[in-house]
Amino acid sequence: MRAIWKGAITFGLVNVPVKVYSATEDHDLPLHQVHDKDGGRIRYQRRCEICGKIVKYENIDKAYEDGDRTVILSAEDMASLPEEKSREIEVVEFVPSDQVDPIMYDRSYYLEPDSSSPKAYVLLRRTLEATDRTAIVQFALRQKTRLGALRSRDGVLLIQTLLWEDEVRKAEFPALNETVRISAKELELSSSLVDSFADDFTPEKFSDNYQDQLKKLIEAKLDQGDAVDTDATFGESGEEAGESGEVIDLMEALRRSVEKSRDAKKKSTKTPAKKTSKPA
Repeated sequence: MRAIWKGAITFGLVNVPVKVYSATEDHDLPLHQVHDKDGGRIRYQRRCEICGKIVKYENIDKAYEDGDRTVILSAEDMASLPEEKSREIEVVEFVPSDQVDPIMYDRSYYLEPDSSSPKAYVLLRRTLEATDRTAIVQFALRQKTRLGALRSRDGVLLIQTLLWEDEVRKAEFPALNETVRISAKELELSSSLVDSFADDFTPEKFSDNYQDQLKKLIEAKLDQGDAVDTDATFGESGEEAGESGEVIDLMEALRRSVEKSRDAKKKSTKTPAKKTSKPA
């Protein structure tokens, strides 16, 4: 991994120098656009609307439109902002970890100690673990002031940038204002369904089926000289969910779901009997 930023966590008089790394990556296959008639590559160009020339990225400034006026902001203007110059990750408060709403989480970054002694880093990490607290921090990264949640994960300090409060939309759906009657039996069956699916979350047992199928399709096209039938590659799709449009009674759907889940669990726990060969 390559560090994308260097700074220091500060809380009180404590200073913890760190390097910042992206903690996640995209596993999607890179696809580009081509012309359907001849396969020619389609590219996007940064073309000036006044002179018509293609402009290099380093010659591009930012601009803000204010009605019929436009303010142009150069790279020097952006760099002159006090927040952009700061290399501090300032701890503003320590909060109970369960108070941070997951909907606010944005991007995740690992922090590596960047000093001759990692003692201050380890002290902060252990303190967060012992108190079950999350540090709310503020810092500037990539021309933006960020709000973040600093916590410990697998022995490493991790910052998860947070959305600002006004960036989270309010859920206002008129349908949810209607009075809905839920019977005790429906709630009981629904709870039974939850119990039948109850398990510990293990991320490694899940995979991105779409990307797996996309890889399979690409490999098949390569193997067969770019002439492949999709159905022949993937097989028949079987029944499509919701195809008939039938409205099923909620109680009946819950019963069927519970029974199906129980049957599946019974089958998975049964051990097949060993076959013994009879003497001839």
